Amino acid sequence: MIAMLKGVVWTCEPEKIILNVGGVGFLVHVTTGCAAALRPGEEKTFYTYLQVREDDLVLYGFNHKEEKELFLQLLGVSGIGPKAALSILSALTVKQVRMAIVNENVSLLTQVPGIGAKTAKRIILELKEKLKDLILESGDYTEVMAEECLAPGLNEALDTLLALGFSRLEASSALRQVSQQQASTTEDQVKEALRLLAKR
Repeated sequence: MIAMLKGVVWTCEPEKIILNVGGVGFLVHVTTGCAAALRPGEEKTFYTYLQVREDDLVLYGFNHKEEKELFLQLLGVSGIGPKAALSILSALTVKQVRMAIVNENVSLLTQVPGIGAKTAKRIILELKEKLKDLILESGDYTEVMAEECLAPGLNEALDTLLALGFSRLEASSALRQVSQQQASTTEDQVKEALRLLAKR
């Protein structure tokens, strides 16, 4: 099994890259956020998972070890394949996924394209106990709860910022500050959030 690859980014697409490792080009499937942050010519190390199929070998790459670990845990859920697991990690941070599972937050998981309520509940059922102790030991509980706690009425503004290409973490962080300033309409909320994001 290929557990790690270090090489030079050759080409980038929305959800996959070609990594030049000693003159050999490896096609690596990555999250959308990872692909967007990479540039051709950049040296990069990935934690990898190799999926072996009857007619193909598919390689998945992750920036951090914890991303790969969560990816493998999601693969252990019945009905969740690599594509769905990668989609979850593209839409949410590792901390957000873990907390959504532990808190049984079905609504957050169903914001991921392709993940319905039935699948979200299955993920929670099969992974909640496995992740609970890990969450408490990591000290992430308070931090992630703060990330997810948006005031009522900000969901539409959040969707708009996500459509503009901002990560969920960036958008929710900015909107928490906006809510404190009591922007009245969705348009005002988005404008104020964009102003705050531009300063970062």
